[in-house]
Amino acid sequence: MAAAKKAVLELLVGAVDQGTGSTRFLVFNSKTSELLCHHQVEIKQEYPKEGWVEQNPKEILQSVYECIEKASEKLQRLSIDISNVKAIGVSNQRETTVVWDKITGEPLYNAVVWLDLRTQSTVENLSKRIPGNNNFVKSKTGLPLSTYFSAVKVRWLLDNVKEVQTAVEEGRALFGTIDSWLIWNMTGGVNGGVHCTDVTNASRTMLFNINSLEWDKDLCEFFEIPMNILPSVRSSSEIYGLMKAGTLGGVPISGCLGDQSAALVGQMCFQDGQAKNTYGTGCFLLCNTGHKCVFSEHGLLTTVAYKLGRDKPVCYALEGSVAIAGALIRWLRDNLGIINSSEEVEKLAKEVGTSYGCYFVPAFSGLYAPYWEPSARGIICGLTQFTNKSHIAFAALEAVCFQTREILDAMNHDCGIPLSHLQVDGGMTNNKILMQLQADILCIPVVKPYMPEITALGAAMAAGAAEGVGVWSLEPKDLTAFTTERFEPQINAEESEVRYSVWKKAVMKSIGWVTTESSESGDPSIFCSLPLGFFIVSSMVMFIGARYISGIP
Repeated sequence: MAAAKKAVLELLVGAVDQGTGSTRFLVFNSKTSELLCHHQVEIKQEYPKEGWVEQNPKEILQSVYECIEKASEKLQRLSIDISNVKAIGVSNQRETTVVWDKITGEPLYNAVVWLDLRTQSTVENLSKRIPGNNNFVKSKTGLPLSTYFSAVKVRWLLDNVKEVQTAVEEGRALFGTIDSWLIWNMTGGVNGGVHCTDVTNASRTMLFNINSLEWDKDLCEFFEIPMNILPSVRSSSEIYGLMKAGTLGGVPISGCLGDQSAALVGQMCFQDGQAKNTYGTGCFLLCNTGHKCVFSEHGLLTTVAYKLGRDKPVCYALEGSVAIAGALIRWLRDNLGIINSSEEVEKLAKEVGTSYGCYFVPAFSGLYAPYWEPSARGIICGLTQFTNKSHIAFAALEAVCFQTREILDAMNHDCGIPLSHLQVDGGMTNNKILMQLQADILCIPVVKPYMPEITALGAAMAAGAAEGVGVWSLEPKDLTAFTTERFEPQINAEESEVRYSVWKKAVMKSIGWVTTESSESGDPSIFCSLPLGFFIVSSMVMFIGARYISGIP
């Protein structure tokens, strides 16, 4: 029996899951997909100015090393030999942009996070250079011109950070999304580190042609970004290099997927028409469209889903992107203080079972799909003297569900065949009130796997299946089916439609709050276009409201 158990545990795969809010390292059994151990470290977000979101690249890197070492210690406490870990996969927050010095290995600026809004004036200036109906950026990349994607963040760094300008001029600068920064360092850094990315992350930069699967010269010229700072583009499943330090030194790094693509793989959505929705910092619905690019007519993105091997075909996806989901619960905790932990929001919502006519549009970073409206800002409406913090908590959960309904409707229109159920994953899916609300608002069942670490699992699968590793089979007959929990709609469709129509009304109210104008001073503050008096009065109202909701006398 002991010998059999040892044989089962021989082939393990580790996965780095580097997200916006935290970093984790997880170890899976490649034969059963069982999660054996993990370690997690929360990551700080910095807000140096209104609308700016940054993270420290060195803190992110250190968190990865810490998670690997701590998880390895846990493996040893389980009497599992570390040498059983045969490969490492990387999954990462997408679009977040790092530029560093290849000579010193030091970041030249903080990582500019995908949620960051500082580039709105850059986007507006660039959009004026695109003639009329000929949006060549979208036709090549599948993406709208938006603050969301990496190219405009790099453009801002080149325009505003002297250290970046100088390093580019002297040939010392390297650019990458978080996966590139991690892999370069983990494979040696200044001592021969591999500067690469995979097709899924490259497809989120707005510099990558998703048809030819190459960096696009015309796009780089349009954004005025030198091609010599870009990483080489590889498949999502191949050996990029070996881990150079730490307990897992010598283990191949052989899988790389942007987090949403990793979740698509982890959910085993390998067939045309299969879809999943991940509830993390934001909310992301992806539908596999197979080997063809499908361009949306309803505000969705066309993106690379995965390419699981150098000689394997690429698969594409339609994506609905929502900026604020789990970040809204964090905001209730950290900014309003009406909850002490993220888990507490479920308890508050359960106490009342309704928002009592209160609607929350969390457009903190404008609205993403299907609107792509940067002028929107967050609003709470429908308040009465009866409204309390429990109603606000319920409205926050409903907001996540309504946003998902919007992108699901767009997905159904683009695909032509409505989804019969929704596969879900991500940290927020532990909230049963949220999952039931989602089923009620969508009017279809919501199906959640009991194995929660789907994103990390996808990265591990890609790493374990790589040529030269071969410890994880992606053949349909070898894939392990998940035990799932199913949430059926419990309200009638008419009630759902009424609530959804009021939500849409609230969304319209949130649009047009901010106008961004380029100024010589370069001040990107969203308040630069608002009268000072309005800003002061609105701030006082929000402060008083927050105290009232929190029950502070």
